[in-house]
Amino acid sequence: MTEPRPDPAALYPEAAAHGSLAAALRAVAAGGLDEVPLTSPDAEPLLQAGAATTPAHRAPLRISAYAYERRWRIRGEDSFQSLAVLEGETDDLAQVARAVRGWHDGESPEDIHRAAPFARPTGRFEVPDLEPGRLTESEWQGKLQEAAGLEYPWASAYRSLIEAAAAEPALRALYPFTSHWALRFSTTTRPHLIVVGPCLVATGKGAFGVGRGIVTMDLGEFTTAGEAVAAAVTHIPPGVGPVALGTPPR
Repeated sequence: MTEPRPDPAALYPEAAAHGSLAAALRAVAAGGLDEVPLTSPDAEPLLQAGAATTPAHRAPLRISAYAYERRWRIRGEDSFQSLAVLEGETDDLAQVARAVRGWHDGESPEDIHRAAPFARPTGRFEVPDLEPGRLTESEWQGKLQEAAGLEYPWASAYRSLIEAAAAEPALRALYPFTSHWALRFSTTTRPHLIVVGPCLVATGKGAFGVGRGIVTMDLGEFTTAGEAVAAAVTHIPPGVGPVALGTPPR
């Protein structure tokens, strides 16, 4: 039987007292967010909020409250690819308010982390001019940091695969993305990917695969990540040029 959802007003009495999560953030900041546009949706005002930001390359900071336990989550994305450069969760609303202030003011993710330690840079770095090569490198940095922090039983094998792929120049020159934890490549950045070459997978059972699809290893199964990466390179079409900026799909 599904556990009944707690009353949001009971979990978040300060939000209920002020009428919304946005208003509760403004109250806990004690004037520190007076110039920051904050909103909460009519549908779930106690559980959701958005905070506007000054830099045009950033999307509004998203703040959401857990439905079954008292905890808040933030996600700070770039406005072009909608990928997180900052995220975290905490039970301290005052820290959330500090993160909101820093995100709005254009502070770096690292400086926001120093002010609000729960807010963690994802490894991606911001690229205001949308230069495709820098966006590609940013995504590789994000993939490497993500892999380093995973705690799943298969995390070690997956980490080896990401690190081996990142060390291979022919793959490092392509834009990386994952689908069901299979590593794939594109000749464009997000938001519109143009997939090229094979998929790389780590089985978690001591094997690494190369396949035409995310659930196959029809191009080879190998005992090391390096062998799988070397095989994948042979299936990259010749003449693949520098990564281009992805455009929104029509």
